[in-house]
Amino acid sequence: MYSFNYRRAQSINEARDLLAKTDDAKLLSGGMTLIPTLKQRLASPAALIDLAEIKELRVLEMRGDKLFVGAAMRHVEVATSALVKEKIPALAYLASQIGDPQVRNRGTMGGSVANNDPAADYPSAVLGLGATVVTTTRQIAADDFFKGVFETALEPGEIITGFLYPLPKRAAYSKFPHPASGYAMTGVFVVDTGTGIRVAVTGAGPGVFRWKEAEAALGKSFAVAAVAKLAHSADGLNEDMHASAAYRANLIAVMCRRAVASITGESA
Repeated sequence: MYSFNYRRAQSINEARDLLAKTDDAKLLSGGMTLIPTLKQRLASPAALIDLAEIKELRVLEMRGDKLFVGAAMRHVEVATSALVKEKIPALAYLASQIGDPQVRNRGTMGGSVANNDPAADYPSAVLGLGATVVTTTRQIAADDFFKGVFETALEPGEIITGFLYPLPKRAAYSKFPHPASGYAMTGVFVVDTGTGIRVAVTGAGPGVFRWKEAEAALGKSFAVAAVAKLAHSADGLNEDMHASAAYRANLIAVMCRRAVASITGESA
C-alpha cells in the first residue's frame, strides 16, 4: 500500500470536520472492501478517517414503528441480535450469510451499503424492505439511493449514520454464494410489506434492482406457483468467469422461488 494518514474519529461531527478539511480522504468503517483495494494499489487516498468506534453509529433500537440499525453495526451483531431476529428475522439471516466469520466480525452495514458493490448482500435488504438511509444531512429512500456500479446518491462529505427499516409482514432472503468469497452471485430478498410485495435482486446485475414482474405475480397470489414459470431476461445482467448472464437470469428465478418457499413452507 501507499503511505497515508490515519485518523480515528470519536464523533460524527469530528468525522465530518476531518472529511471537510482533508484533501483526498476516504472513510473507513469495516474496511472489507477498502483495505484490499489499497493493498492492490487500486486506490491511494491521502488519508483514512476511521468511523468504526463512533458510538452514535453503533446503535440498534426501535424508533417508533421502525427498526434503526446504526451504520457501524457489524454483520455479526446484526446476525445475532435478539431484536433483529424478533422484528426482521430475514435481515438477521442475511447478515449471517455474508462472507465468512472474519468478514462478518469486521464488516459493517454502512460500509457495505455506501460501497454498493454489485455482489453485496445488504443492498437487497435495504431495497427489498424499502428502508430509509439516514445520513448526516438528510434521509434517502432506498428506491432513490442505489444508482449503479459502486454508485449511490451520497454527495461529497455526506456520511451514512444508519438505516430505518419498516417492519414487514413477512420476508425472506435466498442467495447463491460464490464458493470462495461468499459474495452473492445472485441473491433475492422477497418482502410482503402488508400492503404490497417487493422483490430485490443483488449479484446478478450492475447493481441491486427490483424485479417488478415477480412483485406483480406475487401480489396476486403469494405462492411458489405464482413465480414457478416466471423467467427473468438475461439482457444487461453480469457475465464473467463465474457465471454467464443466462445462468444468473436462471438463478434469479430459482432464488426467488426459494425465498417464497421459505416463507410459505412450500417446496421450491
